[in-house]
Amino acid sequence: MLRRLYDGTMRLAGHPHAVWMLAAVAFAESLFFPIPVEVLLLPMVLAAPERAWRYAAIATAGSVAGGLAGYATGAFLFETVGEPLLRFYGHGEAFAEAQALYNEHGGLIVFTAAFSPIPYKVFTIASGVAGTDLATFALASALGRGLRFFIVAALLWRFGAPVRAFVERRLGPLTLAFTVLLVAGFLVLRVL
Repeated sequence: MLRRLYDGTMRLAGHPHAVWMLAAVAFAESLFFPIPVEVLLLPMVLAAPERAWRYAAIATAGSVAGGLAGYATGAFLFETVGEPLLRFYGHGEAFAEAQALYNEHGGLIVFTAAFSPIPYKVFTIASGVAGTDLATFALASALGRGLRFFIVAALLWRFGAPVRAFVERRLGPLTLAFTVLLVAGFLVLRVL
């Protein structure tokens, strides 16, 4: 069953309409969705490595657009939408700490959140609440997200065939490891 699911995902990743799904996932992940963009970006680049740069650009654009929506949520809808989202994901305290740092290091904080695996959505909303300069926010987001997605695309473009062969040989254990790490990550975020 796992093999059929993997094969189906690889076929769908090569479908022409997959780019729209990639853009939507990237947008949603920057605003509220808990699954990282790479879950879709990886199989798409592995299925069509000649499109790696295009996929990275689409992921970046979708993610920055979602970040701008998060910024608007923080700026205009924090009490009704932003705060409940942060509480739902257990990021209320992290948000308060992040907001305090914005006065000194807003652009650097956004870049770091955009590039790293920490929850970027918290920082998009916090940027809107803190009133971070919109141009600084957009530039830091584009640089951070672009660097992240283009590095993934470059690595898969360069080493894609061996990576794909490795994944296909060890699909079961890798799926189990990914699931354990995902669940552990959510538990750690809940505790923090």
